[in-house]
Amino acid sequence: MAQINAYLTFDGNCEDAFLFYKSVFAGEFGQFSRFGDMPAQDGQQMPEELRNRIMHVSLPISQETLLMGSDTNADPNGDFTPGNNFSLSINTDSREEAERIFYGLAEGGNITMPLADTFWGAYFGMWTDKFGIKWMVNYDEPATSKHI
Repeated sequence: MAQINAYLTFDGNCEDAFLFYKSVFAGEFGQFSRFGDMPAQDGQQMPEELRNRIMHVSLPISQETLLMGSDTNADPNGDFTPGNNFSLSINTDSREEAERIFYGLAEGGNITMPLADTFWGAYFGMWTDKFGIKWMVNYDEPATSKHI
């Protein structure tokens, strides 16, 4: 069975927003990582101006619901638009379920990150469906127990 959560995107103020949300919901962050925590890609380090931006944060709202978010990578050609800065994130119970949902909902849409194993230990992909809705799917291998 899949679980769907809201994933919010910010342009440099994700940490401020999630500290505010944490004060209202009175929870603790389940995960909090910065772009600077990522391993180097192709031998290149993250630019200094991006290192402190939030790569991923999760805040449990209830036993069933996570509020998740990140900052953009400050790409001047990116598609950040206030009011359209969210995705629906699906956590699945198996790789097969992740693939079924990913390829089913991506049909006629635009895959922005193909399904693949990630450095954080999940099987993950992103796309925009044919109706313009942004989605993410994540399957955590049993040993990782991390949500994105």
